[in-house]
Amino acid sequence: MRLDIYRRPETDGSFSFLAVPEEQQIPEEATNTDWVIEARSVEVQDEADGLPDYEIDRLNEQLAEKGYAMTALH
Repeated sequence: MRLDIYRRPETDGSFSFLAVPEEQQIPEEATNTDWVIEARSVEVQDEADGLPDYEIDRLNEQLAEKGYAMTALH
């Protein structure tokens, strides 16, 4: 699968990441924040369970549930 990756700054100087299937719009519930494109058309194995470079866990579960996947906030 191919994903577009977005990022936004957090108050502590770190970043949150959002993965959306290629060429889909950022979901409405996430558009009220300052997401900027980090990478386009990132090739990811269909069975991948996460994107460690972007601190995204449960990738396929989140995509199936919400249509996007996000970095877990700690």
